[in-house]
Amino acid sequence: MNLLEVKELSKNYPTFTLKNVSFQVPEGKIIGLIGVNGAGKTTILKALLNLIPIDQGSVLMFEKIFLENELSCKQKTGVVLGGIDFYKEKIVKDITKVTKQFYADWDEAAYQNFLKLFSLDPNKKIKELSAGMRVKYLIALALSHQAKLFIFDEPTSGLDPVSRDELIEIFLQIVKNGDKSILFSTHITSDLEKCADSIIYIKEGELIKDAPKDVFIEDFQRLKRPDETGSLSLEDIMVRMEGKQYDF
Repeated sequence: MNLLEVKELSKNYPTFTLKNVSFQVPEGKIIGLIGVNGAGKTTILKALLNLIPIDQGSVLMFEKIFLENELSCKQKTGVVLGGIDFYKEKIVKDITKVTKQFYADWDEAAYQNFLKLFSLDPNKKIKELSAGMRVKYLIALALSHQAKLFIFDEPTSGLDPVSRDELIEIFLQIVKNGDKSILFSTHITSDLEKCADSIIYIKEGELIKDAPKDVFIEDFQRLKRPDETGSLSLEDIMVRMEGKQYDF
């Protein structure tokens, strides 16, 4: 079963165009969405969630037409988008008190368990949480309303390597039972090498490649120079695919 199916998604701006992007997120998988900043990753995520209007395309979520079932679909979706933050002076438990009113399947016992698991203090102000702890808090909220599909936009950006590894372990735990999935956009390709099942590569608004991670990496070994031995990493591939020559 696919938890998400995006078909021919297009969005036109004066200086940027997202061009007929199609992909799927199967149940129990972590799908990495990669590309440099400005490639269109955030536009894709906002468009599929109806946070911006699209010019063309369709989205199926949980095998339902998303726009016709937006409320019920969002009940089962956990979202962490870059640039969205809480009031920094508010206390965690007060934000939770408001948030949980929006979800019919809120599980308070599960929420309390995740607070302990992630070492989150409900009496702290948002501004007192590190960037990594804020992401963990958002994940705790999502897991506590029985979300099945998690959509993360650059969740590990700006975190130190230890915090990034911690979050990756959480992502792996989320999908291990096979009934939840993650769509995870990032430009930190080393994170995806540790956890992703498949890679979707976006460049200048176009989908360049969508394949299982191992197949993706193998297909781009053609970028190796004749004198090189060993395999190119995902990071090597991205650097070479995005490489530009400048004359000054």
